[in-house]
Amino acid sequence: MTPHPSCPAGARACPGLRTAAADCRGCPLYANATQTVFGEGDVPARLLLLGEQPGDQEDRQGRPFVGPAGKVLTRALSDAGIDRRQTYTTNAVKHFKFTIPEGRKRRIHKSPDLRELTACRPWLLAELRVVAPELVVALGATAGKALLGSTFRVTQQRGALLPWPKLDENGEADEGIRGLVATIHPSAVLRADDRESAYQGLVSDLRVVAEVLDGQRGT
Repeated sequence: MTPHPSCPAGARACPGLRTAAADCRGCPLYANATQTVFGEGDVPARLLLLGEQPGDQEDRQGRPFVGPAGKVLTRALSDAGIDRRQTYTTNAVKHFKFTIPEGRKRRIHKSPDLRELTACRPWLLAELRVVAPELVVALGATAGKALLGSTFRVTQQRGALLPWPKLDENGEADEGIRGLVATIHPSAVLRADDRESAYQGLVSDLRVVAEVLDGQRGT
């Protein structure tokens, strides 16, 4: 696969795509969000981590997974034997979708819909072409549906190496990807009644990823 000319090997981010995405008006979410939150990390990278959308802190800082869920993700990756610094992290939707309850100031996360996922799909395909990962991790139900369609259920399909669904009709974005592993979104750990159990489940799923990357499991 030929790297994108604006993304030399080893770059921490893709400036060409990042600049273009900053002006995206593909869906109405840009109007209320602070900024586009594009992916970041190694380019190319063996592992691409795909979340749902930016949260409040990500929207303010302009970086993916820098809030409380990001801290959970970093710790879980470390416990699973994966160095987050050697991954590429992004979201299926690049703008923060939220609601503000009447009488309050805090912005509350609201899940993106199919229109918003579809509008952001070209950015994800572009990232896949540039990052050229061997493996993709779908963090949560929305990320899973962005890759596998509306029938995806994280509770039924998590923790296993799944066939790559072939997203790009030209094949460029799919080249070299061995498959995907789905797991819960790190924010689910923070919402769980039994956080320790939920966290250990996340780590267990990520260990499958580590084993695949280490060549201990076949496709």
